[in-house]
Amino acid sequence: MTDEAPTKAPEERELWRALTPYDRCVGVWDGGECVGTAGAFDFRLTVPGGASVPAAGITMAGVAPTHRRRGLLTAMMRRQLDGFRADGEALAVLTASEPEIYGRFGYAAATFGVSAEIDTARVRVAVPDGADSVRLRYVTPGDGLNACEAVYARAVPRRAGMLARRPGWERLGVLDPESGRDGASRLQCVLAENAAGETVGYARYRVRPRWSDAGHDGVVLLQDLYALDPAACGALWRYLFSIDLTSTLVVRSRPVDDPLLHLVSDLRRCLLRTRDALYVRLVDVGVALAARTYAAPVDVVLDVDDPFCPWNSGRWRLSGDGAGARCERTGDAADLALSVRELGAVYLGGVSLGALAGAGRVRELRGGALGTAAVGFGGGVAPWLPHGF
Repeated sequence: MTDEAPTKAPEERELWRALTPYDRCVGVWDGGECVGTAGAFDFRLTVPGGASVPAAGITMAGVAPTHRRRGLLTAMMRRQLDGFRADGEALAVLTASEPEIYGRFGYAAATFGVSAEIDTARVRVAVPDGADSVRLRYVTPGDGLNACEAVYARAVPRRAGMLARRPGWERLGVLDPESGRDGASRLQCVLAENAAGETVGYARYRVRPRWSDAGHDGVVLLQDLYALDPAACGALWRYLFSIDLTSTLVVRSRPVDDPLLHLVSDLRRCLLRTRDALYVRLVDVGVALAARTYAAPVDVVLDVDDPFCPWNSGRWRLSGDGAGARCERTGDAADLALSVRELGAVYLGGVSLGALAGAGRVRELRGGALGTAAVGFGGGVAPWLPHGF
């Protein structure tokens, strides 16, 4: 599901048609009229520890205004989750245009993104050692596609929440219909190369020219930036801050712990905003919790409530550490009580069990269990959804 406008350029519609798995789409019909749809992409999602786990990416879910409040969305969600379970998919994910809708189906916000509008005329970037040795090379987005995808593929295992791109998805990053530029330039691409000539980062962006009585006031609109080391990261950000005839850099949905936040001289003039991004739903609690690793040893019995997928309800013993985990049914007394929504929120390590307990959404049944489990579920870097679907 996306927040994008429904009107798309012909080449974009063609690509989405090619990417859509029609055998995973559900439609609701009233006579000859389609009044509801829901689909699912086949993804692999990075989880804490670096494993790539199959996940169903919910998309195109909606009900016609004339047929709402009749249980149609509930029926489609039921059909999907039953199917995911039968297919052995332990996770379902989505991006929510209306977040309050999906909590009742067990989805919870698990990643967040930071956006910024930076006054580059007044904010400086302090680059790390080695940035001056990075070579920046301008290429067309098409010519640089293979190099960029190689960088992206290496970045995917490093951060939970990232999606391994299946064939065809890389083309979304270089779509550049004129109708979607909103007065900005063609898509631009810069590669960052190390001393050995290896591509270790890239940035794709547009520039929107703008003038005032005082002179140039252009805007750089960042689309993508990935870097495999601090030097390349610093070099790319410095480049974006120094593009001629511009004084503003607009950044959308970056990681909440993006290195940029520690490179800039003045955070206040970056006008930071945080927004929910990826929503996670555990389809199979045991398989999902065993698929990730844990930042500290955990041995905890979870009493899980899941009214929409009752096969998950009950007590589960989770034991694991940084090397792996097991999660199995148990008759032992519970240490923590929570719903499947809370498990979805903390699953990627970006939301704290302690914070949810403070909101009354997790109950500690054995003293000390909450603190130990909260550390284990945490992650070294914040999870991040790199692009929508």
